[in-house]
Amino acid sequence: MGDPTSFTFLWPTMLWLLLAVPLLMLVYSWVLKRRGALAARHARLETVGGAATSRLQRGLPPLLWLLGLTALILAVARPQAALVLPARIETVILALDMSGSMRATDLEPTRLAAAQSAAKAFVDEQPRHVKIGVVGIAASAALVQSPTDNREDIVKSIERLEPQRGTALGSGLAIALDAALPQARINVEEFINPPKGRKDEPRKKMEEREMTAGSNTAAAIVLLSDGQSNVGPDPLKAAELAASYGVRIYTVGMGTPEGTTVSADGWQMRVRLDEEKLKQIARVTEGEYFRAPDAKELKQVYSKLSAKLAFEKQQPTEITALFAALGALLAGLGAVLSMLWFNRVL
Repeated sequence: MGDPTSFTFLWPTMLWLLLAVPLLMLVYSWVLKRRGALAARHARLETVGGAATSRLQRGLPPLLWLLGLTALILAVARPQAALVLPARIETVILALDMSGSMRATDLEPTRLAAAQSAAKAFVDEQPRHVKIGVVGIAASAALVQSPTDNREDIVKSIERLEPQRGTALGSGLAIALDAALPQARINVEEFINPPKGRKDEPRKKMEEREMTAGSNTAAAIVLLSDGQSNVGPDPLKAAELAASYGVRIYTVGMGTPEGTTVSADGWQMRVRLDEEKLKQIARVTEGEYFRAPDAKELKQVYSKLSAKLAFEKQQPTEITALFAALGALLAGLGAVLSMLWFNRVL
């Protein structure tokens, strides 16, 4: 249902009733001719303006009534459309990359410092009922702050993050998923370190409980990273796991595609933004990718992300009541006008 113009009917066979509309038009026209109403009124017209008014008065009530009948028949067929509705987000997990590449200064003062500042702003914008957790990702990943509505604890956990070597994005996403869905009892350890000879087992288990990607509207994960992962499970496998539970992952790209050189503790490395990897992670889970080219834009990204989390993706929603109300209104208006102008319902 990704198409915003998607429109379907739960009972499409009822649409055959629409054939009654042109039949009723023919019957009504025949009745008017029988009465001789059209010929009589035309003979009494005095001006062109009067003729136009008379034609409008004659035609508008039945037109409104037939439009109302059409809307009521469509309502009987139970129409549904893909609508963007308010979300019921209860838990958001912030997964922050704190690997050595986050020392890069293409976002001032550093990628990590800019990310921490924007993350704190993001926390402040969330409704008070939303619980927020924090996962730090380096060579290993850990839950720094379990989901809570205590904003002070969340901010302190973000401030404690410091750059470390290695990036295990897959591990971080698995831990974030487990923190978002504690009732699911996800075997994170088995996902990160699968037993030898049982490489297909996690996939089998995932298929057994597979849900539609993006169907879980109560939890979401926000990954902030440059997209480079060099240890642990494949991030895309972790994204597939999240998709199997219906949890969306929103990714925020840190840095620039051309990258920059980072020096620390006697080593140097060229760090680039892997946008394609982050886009794939978001795409698999029906989430969305955001680019943060500088620190100022990063805060704006978090504001946009806050708005995204406040609404669900397009969901098939039955709008029968809307068509029923419209049909009743049009049919009633046509009857009222006919009574005012001609002293009869139609």
